[in-house]
Amino acid sequence: MKNFNSSVGFLPATFTLVGIPGLEGEHIWISIPFCLMYIIIFLGNGIILHVIRTDPALHQPMYLFLAMLALAEVGVSASTFPTVVGIFLFGMSEITFEACLLQMFSIHSFSLIESAVLLAMTVDRFVAIYCPLRYTTILTLPRIFATGAILVLKSIMLMAPLPVLLQRLPFCGHNALSHSYCLHPNLIHLSCGDISVNNIYGLFIVTSTFGLDALLIVVSYGLILYTVLGIATGEGRKKALGTCGSHICAVLAYYVPMISVSMVHRFGHHVSPLLQSMMANAYLFFPPVVNPIVYSIKTKEISHSIVRMLSEKRTRV
Repeated sequence: MKNFNSSVGFLPATFTLVGIPGLEGEHIWISIPFCLMYIIIFLGNGIILHVIRTDPALHQPMYLFLAMLALAEVGVSASTFPTVVGIFLFGMSEITFEACLLQMFSIHSFSLIESAVLLAMTVDRFVAIYCPLRYTTILTLPRIFATGAILVLKSIMLMAPLPVLLQRLPFCGHNALSHSYCLHPNLIHLSCGDISVNNIYGLFIVTSTFGLDALLIVVSYGLILYTVLGIATGEGRKKALGTCGSHICAVLAYYVPMISVSMVHRFGHHVSPLLQSMMANAYLFFPPVVNPIVYSIKTKEISHSIVRMLSEKRTRV
């Protein structure tokens, strides 16, 4: 048969990516904002990574965690790039089963890393405010790099069973996905078999990573606020809270779209596929577009380093 391999239980040879449901005839126009977003993501996060790497003044825990966040966001965007550009620019809507599993694994793994890094950045801010004199002795370079390695390893280990679980499911002729990329919730909904194990394990991943990270972030900011209120001077309180502004924006940019998408998937059974697709795009594209802009504007050290870099390039020319 052309599209299915019956020897492995009706596994589809390919999936069809719809893109944005209902707007199939407008792909060329839709490609313009997506291409602009990719340019902002890769250029903006690339600049952040470059200035942190080249400026010794930025070789501090706060900025090293920011570099990890930028890498995770580039990873998510690079994972979606081939299929999004393929659909909207070249009309290539099919993806092989194996490539779809790889893309799903990559998107979700980098998303888990992104959430964990946001938690690590919250802990970094708490340590900086609670015990500033011991800040650099607590968050040493080996500990920071070990933290990054653990976050990557944890995400890979949690995501590794998902492709295996999906390969055991029969799809029985259903192979049209309602997004421009492969996500686990959409893949299991195409199956005509028992998806209870996939649902339970998916829920376990969500609660043990995103849910726990969000809870610990809220608790950490409660401790930060308690510590800040104990600072004697108003100027000191303002300065301490000012160091958290960019990070709070990054947390909101990540978790608000994610919670919205989760609510729609769980309870919005009558929500139109177009709205679901737009919300999923907001979840994946909004944080990596917004965060480089926010950090470049609100973080004085980053903005000064970018200005110096541009000035040096101008003088060389």
